[in-house]
Amino acid sequence: MFFKKKEKETVVTVDDRLKHIAFIMDGNGRWAQKKGLPREYGHAAGAKTFKKIALYCGDIGIKYVTIYAFSTENWKRPEREVKAIMKLLSDYLDEALRDLDKNNVRYIFIGDKGIFDDRLREKMLNLEKVSGSKSLTLNFAVNYGARDEIVKACRELIREGNENITADDVSRHLYTALSPDPDIIVRTGGEQRLSNFLLWQASYAEFYFTETLWPDLSTDDIDNIVLAFYGRDRRYGRIKEVPEDKK
Repeated sequence: MFFKKKEKETVVTVDDRLKHIAFIMDGNGRWAQKKGLPREYGHAAGAKTFKKIALYCGDIGIKYVTIYAFSTENWKRPEREVKAIMKLLSDYLDEALRDLDKNNVRYIFIGDKGIFDDRLREKMLNLEKVSGSKSLTLNFAVNYGARDEIVKACRELIREGNENITADDVSRHLYTALSPDPDIIVRTGGEQRLSNFLLWQASYAEFYFTETLWPDLSTDDIDNIVLAFYGRDRRYGRIKEVPEDKK
């Protein structure tokens, strides 16, 4: 990790130790309610923050970003709120297609797309297809649940006739098969749980929890998250090595 000058400001830049960051974008509804607004206004504000944060992560060198946009459980929310989220998703898909060459992002929609209407599903599939050669990857989790994802992977392996299934086999059948496991998972909004997000992939991820509601998250916050990540001691089950002169 190092710093570089950009437009007269010092910004954080990452190295290969931080390839993948994942976000649980929590707090949109509470942000709106605190301002006396309907919850859907919070989702609109959160969508703007998402665009800003995802692009900034690419700017500082993070090659893979995963965002938890809509879970399998979120269908239980009020119909008006769900419709507003689906409209934001549809509008974002149109915008992402228009800005494809400018943003250089490969879009992968992780989750069961079968539940969406034909038009929305075709937009997702088309964006995945036309963005396949781009160098930055955005995993967009919609109608996603980690338990369902693991069950799906196991069923596929069974159908293929696999008997001696390995962890690598399961990983290859997850929605995120084209991305490395996340190095750090960030949850905004004050809660400290995964909420059925990337349960398999999170086995050695670092975690960062913040009280900041998602619409208020800034690029300065991302810099602080990156600095916190580089301050962690990632041992992957190994013990910390002690210098000979301190043994």
